[in-house]
Amino acid sequence: MTLTRLSLAQFRSWSRLDLDLDHRPLAIFGPNGSGKTNILEAVSMLAPGRGLRAVPAPDQARQGKDAGWRIRAMIDGRPVETVAPPGQPRGVSIDDKPVAQTALGRLLRIIWLVPAMDRLWSDPPEARRRFLDRVTLSLHPDHADLALTYDRAMRERNRLLKDQIGDPGWYRALEAQMAEAGAALTRNRRDALQAIMAAQDGGDFPAAVLALLPGEGQADDPDEGSIADRLSAMRPRDMAAGRTLTGPHRADLGAHWGPQDMPAALSSTGEQKALLLSLILANARALSDQPVVLLLDEVAAHLDADRRAALYDRICGLPAQSLLTGTGAELFDSLGPRARRLSVTKTEGRSQATETTG
Repeated sequence: MTLTRLSLAQFRSWSRLDLDLDHRPLAIFGPNGSGKTNILEAVSMLAPGRGLRAVPAPDQARQGKDAGWRIRAMIDGRPVETVAPPGQPRGVSIDDKPVAQTALGRLLRIIWLVPAMDRLWSDPPEARRRFLDRVTLSLHPDHADLALTYDRAMRERNRLLKDQIGDPGWYRALEAQMAEAGAALTRNRRDALQAIMAAQDGGDFPAAVLALLPGEGQADDPDEGSIADRLSAMRPRDMAAGRTLTGPHRADLGAHWGPQDMPAALSSTGEQKALLLSLILANARALSDQPVVLLLDEVAAHLDADRRAALYDRICGLPAQSLLTGTGAELFDSLGPRARRLSVTKTEGRSQATETTG
């Protein structure tokens, strides 16, 4: 058990929420719009980045962009806080000491699945790349720092390109930074895919063969020299476009499954959902030696009773804390006494929670 306490103040629809958590899955149910997903989003803010909705911090304040919010937690006995004061960037503290957001990734691994991700295999490559990088970050906490280094150097290079600066010395320095960080990003991504594939167990949720697909003009090797050479060779084209057109920031995630080697993008909606669930469960399983929290939003809505029961069996067998949402308590019947249940309602714009018995 890792996350033992969660407290929200003025976050989304919650003016106040205090939850004590234990090792059992927490099934959160209530009508649409009652504030269930907001609890999961609050937990996701205990990871680096913008959380499961990927929105700016001011948009998460219950009283509007000119207000603020606060999330407190106890993680492995340590006080953790993230707060967004009015008009200021989100801050993070661990043990009452300010730290960078990236420090959260070393304290707790948070994995989530939300309905918007059901379109993962038909969405543009950026969505799959974000998904891949979240998976990779859970396995390699340094991935966030590498991404920041790469993005900073790329932004500077893009500025030079837009300004039509031709000095090769400036480009070489930035491209060297991009190549070093980019090669490490690619190695981390590859390692993460291998770990996920090894952790899949098939059954009701199909196993997939995953691949890191190169973007246009990008070789698939994580070699610093190759990345730097491609960046150098692409300068004329990049200058015409005003941005960097090659590099690890253009990578994509590919998936095939089953005896017919079916591409995920060509599978049915149900098959795509089952495949995504398989990857999320495998991600949690691959982190068996790390503290993990699994957030599953409306995950059972489109599953039949047998597959729902199979999913719950797997969740209860994971070395992870799990929070699940659904519109009705009946969706969690097959969890039986293995889970706690939280009923969420909303009155006059404020969410309220009541623990119930199964």
